[in-house]
Amino acid sequence: MTLGDPKRHSAVPGVPECRVGVTLGVPERRCMALGVPEHQVVTLPTMARVRPGEAANPAPPTVQRIRVRFAKRGRLRFLSHRDVARSVERAVRRSGVPVSHSHGFSPHPRISWIGAAPTGTASEAEYFEIGLTREMDPTLVRTALDEVLPDGLDILDAVVATPPALADRVDASLWRIELDGVAEGDLRAAVDALMAKDSLVVDRIMPSGKRQIDVRAAVAWAEVGGDAPAGVTPQADAAGRVCAILTAVVRQTTPAVRPDDVLGALDVVAGLRPPVPAKATRMAQGLLDDRDRLADPLGPGRV
Repeated sequence: MTLGDPKRHSAVPGVPECRVGVTLGVPERRCMALGVPEHQVVTLPTMARVRPGEAANPAPPTVQRIRVRFAKRGRLRFLSHRDVARSVERAVRRSGVPVSHSHGFSPHPRISWIGAAPTGTASEAEYFEIGLTREMDPTLVRTALDEVLPDGLDILDAVVATPPALADRVDASLWRIELDGVAEGDLRAAVDALMAKDSLVVDRIMPSGKRQIDVRAAVAWAEVGGDAPAGVTPQADAAGRVCAILTAVVRQTTPAVRPDDVLGALDVVAGLRPPVPAKATRMAQGLLDDRDRLADPLGPGRV
């Protein structure tokens, strides 16, 4: 006989029926099982009923959303997106920012992400949006999070979210790629050959198999030049090493075209292969305008 079966218990002479009571405001079923002394009561809690249209475990509502821009610098460029997300969630808890959570029995903080940079690349323009249970000054949110995040994950700006959605404000990225050991003339010739193509497809090995990506269709524009790192000259001489700088605006595609895909395309068209791994940094994200410039996703009219 199973414990807690009121029909079976009531059918046995001498065994009282199961009854439903309330203890401390919580409904419960108390059963006297066969062979169990009367003073030993087994309590089987019952789940509270959920009204139609209500969440099973309601959380405080979201009253404000804050959009945050942060940087991924130095050695932390090797963090994966999952590691960055965990670091931010931990910082939110430590800072005391009143983040809102999802409903249900496994609530999660309401933090949404957009366009995470690939592992191994640095960035000056990463974004997330956080929901709050009470209104706060965005400057206070930025300061509170920046104080508890590790060096290399730096909060740069925060604003109150306004329509449209953050995902609708980004369709391209501005990349700066440092090619140590590559002469500027060689890089310029490779870029000119790439931009002269109407289409250039490269292969990428993905978990689902090999995928073909049209790199040329994703590159809006590319140019050679710019400020070189400290102690490095763009041309070879006796004072320092050679380092060429590639700046490019890459549209968002599916799958996304990454900096190493652009370098792969330069290898295809001109045989350009840097002797050491290139260092890529995302400088900006946003919507491309008529002049091929990126609009700031944190708000209209901002530069």
